[in-house]
Amino acid sequence: MAGSDTDTGAEGLDDRVVPFTVPDLDVRGRVVRLGSSIDTILERHGYPEPVSRVLGEAAALTVLLGTALKFEGRFQFQTKSDGPISMLVVDFNAPDNYRAVAHFDEERLQQAIAAGALSTGELLGEGHLGMTVDQGTQTTRYQGVVALAKQSLEEAAHQYFRQSEQIPTRIRLGVGSVVNGTGRHWRAGGLIVQFMPNSPDRLRAADMHPGDAPEGHEILASEHPDGISDDAWAEARSLVETIEDHELLDPMLESERLLYRLFHERGARVFEPVIVHEECRCSRERVLGMLRGFSPEDRRAMIADDGTLGVTCEFCSRRYTFQPEEVEAGQSPSP
Repeated sequence: MAGSDTDTGAEGLDDRVVPFTVPDLDVRGRVVRLGSSIDTILERHGYPEPVSRVLGEAAALTVLLGTALKFEGRFQFQTKSDGPISMLVVDFNAPDNYRAVAHFDEERLQQAIAAGALSTGELLGEGHLGMTVDQGTQTTRYQGVVALAKQSLEEAAHQYFRQSEQIPTRIRLGVGSVVNGTGRHWRAGGLIVQFMPNSPDRLRAADMHPGDAPEGHEILASEHPDGISDDAWAEARSLVETIEDHELLDPMLESERLLYRLFHERGARVFEPVIVHEECRCSRERVLGMLRGFSPEDRRAMIADDGTLGVTCEFCSRRYTFQPEEVEAGQSPSP
């Protein structure tokens, strides 16, 4: 690829994020491909297929956004909604690891399956999506929130960038599985491209519709869905919208080759990839600290028949067991 800053062989195509720019179009972006990391998360929980697919989309989106952080901190994606999938949480810990979990109602999910109501929007329903950037205790957390109204996660992310970042953005997400000699394995992929011209005038919105709009609602001219009439951005957006799911999921199609397919006439410049992996933040010390945050009455109510306090991490399913005196003593014995 023209202007490439890194060479990539045929191996190691998964669990990596490739940043890129297309100078001729004034855009920058990233491509993510998740293989064994997302497969490990989804298989560990044993979610039904529709839940795995939606959580895979959320994970790909979170990793795409989280790898843009220029500091060590945490980026969290979380939904709360009234659909069969009531909550999704994906934590990305910069620079390179993430974890994910979903909550769902089994009975309502089966009803959705029977009705064929299996789009991401139908499974999530209505509610809200929050994206939180946490740089640690010394700085203020930033959170952007968008409404969920049965739209896809791609559409929700576009809305987030229009409202919170005001950066013209296009995102494509894909989730699926492949079958090989070792069985069926989940995969997820995604691409984000953003319009970042040097001249602020090129970010000026197109003329608004002349009709009256309710307060707080913006009506964009139909021929400019982002409100931007720039030809370069129109071209970049159109190219991204041609991406098919199989191109994001094909284990033999490296990200650099996909970018060449999209932007070979314009020339894309790719940079050193970020290798990501699944990793939970839980530990015996963290769980012990959480238990000590409960009241003595609550802790006594948590004691099991065998006299111990047990906690299972909802992200990684690791089980931690404590003696009541460990919690009360204010210190944890050696493991």
